[in-house]
Amino acid sequence: MQKSNILIVEDEEPIARMIAMNLKVAGYEPTIFQDGQEALEALKEHHDYGLALLDVMLPGIDGFALLPEVRQYDIPVIFLTARDDLSSKISGLTGGAEDYIVKPFEVLELLVRIEKVLARSGGGAQKVTFLDMEINFEEHSVRKNGQEIPLKPMEFDLLAVLVKNKNIAISREKLLHLVWGVDFMGETRTVDVHIGQLRKKLGLNSHIKTLSKVGYRLED
Repeated sequence: MQKSNILIVEDEEPIARMIAMNLKVAGYEPTIFQDGQEALEALKEHHDYGLALLDVMLPGIDGFALLPEVRQYDIPVIFLTARDDLSSKISGLTGGAEDYIVKPFEVLELLVRIEKVLARSGGGAQKVTFLDMEINFEEHSVRKNGQEIPLKPMEFDLLAVLVKNKNIAISREKLLHLVWGVDFMGETRTVDVHIGQLRKKLGLNSHIKTLSKVGYRLED
């Protein structure tokens, strides 16, 4: 099973293309179907996916009916749907879905949840290479040209978020939420200080872009 391959079953073409575009930027290989029955038939021939993103309201066969068909191939599922009623959420999660995200949603939130599901299912990447660095998420280590660069825990976690969401603009508030957690009482200045340390320690001055009144973006 290729963990980077992600199945998207979404009948609204603009949403499907937006998701696929952002998945490609994040290093995944998306495949789109806009009809539930077509996706079901295709799965019988090819089910080499690390994860599936399913809408609930689909032509052909709805997402709830498609869920067990996808799960039989041991493919974890995240529902992406406009149905925000409690009974639908319960049906999706008790039916075997790993997560249930209500539209509209932030792309960054989706990418983070995908990463968490893949990590739980053993599909998350343990190592990535960025420029002249090897980042090992399991060891919490960074090697630059083969030499280990010591980072503080929060510096490493911040780098991990930036690398996993390469070329995506992330606000300071979102970085605080993802790295320091929802209960963190500090200010966004904390993010700026840690960004400065990453730039200095890893030579990323020209790669971590400051976006005025927004936040930061890591570029290769």
